[in-house]
Amino acid sequence: MRAMSGLWRWRHNPLRRRTDLAEAWLALGAALLILFGASAAGWATARTAGDALLDTVRTQHAQRHLVRVQVDRLLPHPPVDPDPETATRRDAHRRVLANWRGVDGSRHIGAVAAPRPVVPGDRFRIWTDGHGRVMPRPMDVTTANSHAVLAGLGAAALAGAAIEGGRRLVMWRLMRRRYRRWDEEWERAGQDWGRAGAGS
Repeated sequence: MRAMSGLWRWRHNPLRRRTDLAEAWLALGAALLILFGASAAGWATARTAGDALLDTVRTQHAQRHLVRVQVDRLLPHPPVDPDPETATRRDAHRRVLANWRGVDGSRHIGAVAAPRPVVPGDRFRIWTDGHGRVMPRPMDVTTANSHAVLAGLGAAALAGAAIEGGRRLVMWRLMRRRYRRWDEEWERAGQDWGRAGAGS
């Protein structure tokens, strides 16, 4: 709105310089580019990222399977970790030695993280690939959509910042040009301009 009022104010003003009009047009152009261009960039990025992430979700859900494991024994806690953040993460999931059968029929024994406190003989489920190897939980659609929205917002913000940075750079150059012209005008007017008896 400021750009629009700037254009209107300078429309028929006799004190208007070419740089004033250029500054107003530049502000209007940048505002429109941020409004439409940055929004379009954010939307396109979110759509592209969303499609790619949904493909990943489909692939992971096709390749990973939930299988039941049986706890053989609890594994001892690792040595104390001085970092409270990783120590908390470690204590939340107790490591156990468990056995399970993969979807291909193969038998496996290995250390896995239990999602809750367990005792030998308890059962819980883990994610594995087609050969029974332990895998992380597959991404869900909600997480994929959230990541896509964040990517879109980031792209829109980056595009808006680039447009505003370009506008400020052009404004800086316009101001330097304006100051240079003022200096030239003062040089032409002379040092004694405005003094009594100087003939001005």
